[in-house]
Amino acid sequence: MKDKLFGFIDNSVELAVELETELTKRPAISPESGGEGELDKCLFLEGWLKSHGITRLERYDAPDDRAKGKVRPNLIATIEGSCGEKERLWILSHIDVVPPGEEKLWNSDPWTVVRADNPPRIIGRGVEDNQQGLVSSVLAAMAFVSQGIIPARTIKLLFVCDEEVGSFYGIEWLVKNHSSLFRKDDMVLVPDGGDKKGEFIEIAEKNILWAGFTTKGKQAHGSRPDLGANAFLAASDLAVRLHFDLSAKFNGRDSLFDPDYSTFQPTKKEANVPNVNTIPGEDVFFMDMRILPRYSTDAVLEEIEKIKSKIEKKYHVTVEVIIHHTIESKPTSVQADVVKKLTGAIGEVYGVKPIPVGIGGGTVAASLRNIGIDCAVWTKTDVSMHQPNEYALLENILGDAKVMALLASSDGA
Repeated sequence: MKDKLFGFIDNSVELAVELETELTKRPAISPESGGEGELDKCLFLEGWLKSHGITRLERYDAPDDRAKGKVRPNLIATIEGSCGEKERLWILSHIDVVPPGEEKLWNSDPWTVVRADNPPRIIGRGVEDNQQGLVSSVLAAMAFVSQGIIPARTIKLLFVCDEEVGSFYGIEWLVKNHSSLFRKDDMVLVPDGGDKKGEFIEIAEKNILWAGFTTKGKQAHGSRPDLGANAFLAASDLAVRLHFDLSAKFNGRDSLFDPDYSTFQPTKKEANVPNVNTIPGEDVFFMDMRILPRYSTDAVLEEIEKIKSKIEKKYHVTVEVIIHHTIESKPTSVQADVVKKLTGAIGEVYGVKPIPVGIGGGTVAASLRNIGIDCAVWTKTDVSMHQPNEYALLENILGDAKVMALLASSDGA
């Protein structure tokens, strides 16, 4: 059985390139990032799967008036296993991508896949994040279907939307509105994080807190700061204090993570006044905070309030804090069945001994872990996601598909 499955996967290079190419042609960018959502990409994927023998498909559309079709689609493909619903393997990938960024930094059109050699790879926005995992999961499922092999575990491929900006319409929406889809004994793999050797199995994530800070002062002429309250100056001091004071307050270390500490980073900055000789009366910036699980986001918010109050008094301004995204994630045990089975499958395909790690980036695994479902996050990746000239190695797409196929087999190894 394994030889037939691996044989199909080894001969699927052109199939993988075809699917990657067609998916990349259909930018699936969230409305928050200036896109129309994922509908076009989901409709294509749905049709492509049907034409290739995967016909048991279900759509779960979250309403969103901002998006094309006013929906954010989530798609489930099922390949029935010999155990029926008793044993299920979920593989969760996301169909949305981030914008290309500065296109002048790309050597080709971000939305047109380019093949390259040394090593053989494909280049384009989204080809690694998260289309590598998506395509690998499809190839693994197709290996069973095309060879007429019934997997021991029922395979559930879940393609979710909205992962890149918080999963409000994706896995979070599914958990809140269709929680009966999932069971605590499900085996769940999220192919959306890893390393170049394929030896890191992510079992824990830092808590995430994204916040915006709107500082309001009093606009004045640049020559008369005494008549105004400089919102930009106050906001700058606030950003620096938040970075250093929060880092000092929540200064624990945990070797499971890299970096092994909590991070508090000012990131996005909105424009204020358009001219150089006006003191701004309002200023807006944002922070990305990744917090070790030992600290709650509530504790961080309490400290933010203290720092904010000091800034308000010092500069005679008001500061409004808007929470854009927050999630706390329970860890998966190293003894969880999915971790053990995945360890064996990775060792067989790649010849490495995996080690459990934690990450700072958030994945869809957090939402399922928080309702008591063990998840493992893993891929063998060259870590080019979100970068110009993002690429995916073809050998990784095929190798990861083999690992997934083994997970769906009788013993996972």
